[in-house]
This record gives sequence, C-alpha cells and structure tokens, in this order.
Amino acid sequence: MSATAPLPSARARGASPWHELDPLTRLVVALGTVAAALVLDGIVCLSLLAALAVLLPAAVARELREVLRLSLLLALPLGVSVVVVNVLFSPGTPAEGALLAAEVALRILTMAGAAVLFYRTTRPAELLASLQYHGVPARATFVIHNGVAMIPRLAERAREVTEAQRARGLDTEGNLLRRGRGLVALAAPTVLGAMAEVETRTLALETRGFTRPGRPTLLWTPQDGLVQRLARWGVLVVLIALVVARLAGALPC
Repeated sequence: MSATAPLPSARARGASPWHELDPLTRLVVALGTVAAALVLDGIVCLSLLAALAVLLPAAVARELREVLRLSLLLALPLGVSVVVVNVLFSPGTPAEGALLAAEVALRILTMAGAAVLFYRTTRPAELLASLQYHGVPARATFVIHNGVAMIPRLAERAREVTEAQRARGLDTEGNLLRRGRGLVALAAPTVLGAMAEVETRTLALETRGFTRPGRPTLLWTPQDGLVQRLARWGVLVVLIALVVARLAGALPC
C-alpha cells in the first residue's frame, strides 16, 4: 500500500490498547458490529451498539475524530436518500417516516463506523500475519489482504490515470456528456492496471514459496491470549443470541 494513498490508514502512531489487540479480534468486532446493526432495531439499541462497539474503541485508539468524519462521509449519500424516501414517501405519518429514516441512517452510520475504525487501526500486513498465525490458508489470506489493501491503491491508481489522461487532453471537467465519454478512458486503464498488479504480485509470491505446504515462519506475531479468544467467541455467541431472539420476537427493540 502506497504511503500517498488518498484515504488515511493505520500508520506508525503511538500504540493504544486497541492497537495492541490481535488484528483478528478487531476484525471480529467489526464484522460483529455490522451483523448486529442489521439484526437490531430501534434508535436506543442502535445508539447503544454504536457507543460500545464504535465510539468507545475509537476513543481508546485516539481515532474518534477521524472515525466520525470518515463515517459521515461514507454514510452521507445513502443516508440522505434514505431520509428523503422515508420522510416524503412513507405510507405512514411524516413523524413515523422521520423516525424510520433516523433509525436506518443510524444503522448505516454504525456499519460505516465499524468499517472505518477497523481500517484506520489495522495495517493490512499485520492482518495477513494474524490470519496466518491462526491457521488460515495462505490463499485465503492473500485474497483478504488484497481486498483490504486494494481500496486505497485503486483510488490512487484512478487519480494517476485521471492526471495522465488530462495531460493527453481528455476533458474530465466539462459537462455530463463529455464526462460520460471520458469514463471508459478512465475506468479501463484503472481496472486493467489493478488486475495486472494483482497478477504480478501473485507471481512474485509464488516464486517465494507463498503456497508451499507447512506452517509459515512469521516475522511478526499478534499479541493474542485467552481473554481475546474468549472475547471473539463471545461476539459470536451474542450474535447467535440476537438472531434467535429476533426470530422469536423477544428483542426489546
């Protein structure tokens, strides 16, 4: 991942208790938060989930300001459309539509916050090493690592292609018709370049014995322990309990 990526990510900043957790633990918390946001209903329950699973860890990691800012940016387009649809076209009263819109917007914001928190506090290389440490197959770790690292790299490549095409005379700031015509000229090199980069990286890893049998020797190992293992299983147990309670109609909200 390039150091000039337009989206911020985990850097060599002062360690916090949240940063010191096993990356797998942070990943389980993020995925569990997203799943819980889909299961829970009601502003009170969603607010409690956001406070405990997003805001509190972000404050511990000293990332609260950036998590809030990036979460709002990510959730804003979809959140605005949700508010407009529910307030203006809701079959119930405007108050009911506004309440439903607030609930959906809070759910989207919570899910975005969980993703941003994980991205801001987890280096892709550390996540890869953690997954290998816990016995995840090498091919699966490669797919996960590239999925995490490709987002900022793809954004940076798109910026590079845009600047190169502008230097060749492509109009990227004209009217909508001209921008539409230039979309192919921007999208094709970006996607093809990303695919070529993945293929080159795959061949380089193969020559270094990435898929050889046996347990790999890791240069960095996560700070895992009994408490974190119990916490990860606890997240799974809580999710199962929430799903069962939701199906049984026993959730308080």
